[in-house]
Amino acid sequence: MSKANETGAPLPQTGATSQPGPQRSGAAARPRSPRGSGRKSTVGRGLSTAAILGFSAALITLVLDQATKLYTLFVFDLPVKEPVEFAPFVNLIVVWNRGISYGLFQQSSELGRWVLVVISILAAIGLSVWIRRTSAKLLAASLGLIVGGAIGNVIDRIAYGAVFDFIQFHIGSWSWYVFNVADAAIVAGVVGLLYDSFVLEGRRAKK
Repeated sequence: MSKANETGAPLPQTGATSQPGPQRSGAAARPRSPRGSGRKSTVGRGLSTAAILGFSAALITLVLDQATKLYTLFVFDLPVKEPVEFAPFVNLIVVWNRGISYGLFQQSSELGRWVLVVISILAAIGLSVWIRRTSAKLLAASLGLIVGGAIGNVIDRIAYGAVFDFIQFHIGSWSWYVFNVADAAIVAGVVGLLYDSFVLEGRRAKK
């Protein structure tokens, strides 16, 4: 039995614990967000494998193009040594191209030069957006080759006023176009783009 005090009210028993007060409903009712959810959403918004492949192809093409041009011009000094027989069917010569790839659409004025610069930059931006959105690896890689080649030739137009071409294929006295690494990458990219459009796109549609 519990002891009573002078007023007759029972005293609490020794060791009895008081009941806890009311808890905050907001803390108990609010669900906890899973740890690392923000990191997962960031990863989800990142580049796809195809986009990484495409932008890597663009960067590698740009680096190779500019490295070969700078070495050939300023280290090997081709303008002084030309023509150089590089292989039985390949010569190294100096050609300043004021048109687009492989000497097409030659421009003789400064206006024409800067028009080509602007068009090339806009094309590179548009193709980069395409790379960012596609999930097809070959398509992305092909677009990356075109973007890297276009930017490489744009750098030439801005720095020198024309594109530096130096690789000449020939058979005897018959000579093909003179081109550079950027031009070769653009052609390879167009071939890959056509193959993806006419062959792989149909296969993807059937799945």
